[in-house]
Amino acid sequence: QVQLVESGGGLVQAGGSLRLSCAASGRTFSRYSMGWFRQAPGKEREFVAAISRDGGSTMYADSVKGRFTISRDNSKNTVYLQMNSLKPEDTAVYYCALRPGEPSQNYYPYWGQGTQVTVSS
Repeated sequence: QVQLVESGGGLVQAGGSLRLSCAASGRTFSRYSMGWFRQAPGKEREFVAAISRDGGSTMYADSVKGRFTISRDNSKNTVYLQMNSLKPEDTAVYYCALRPGEPSQNYYPYWGQGTQVTVSS
């Protein structure tokens, strides 16, 4: 059974930064691609970023490109999302997810419980 636990969310002013972490257990972490998604109130969940098994390949949603950075530390079974220049529209619950194979915007069978990020104007 896979467990994904996010942390690092909180309240930040516009222009500020946060770093989210997602700790994985129950699987060989380095065999899986990881992704971050978010869901704002009243909206569908959307893709944010993804990273390959070895960290050598990343992909981002256009809305966060240049502001967010996804990374991973396979020795710690952890994936990170560094979020800079935050905007009020980044307010959402952020989820990490795990999938076999290459990074993608789709098909993630395992999900964390989410962490709230609130950006005030």
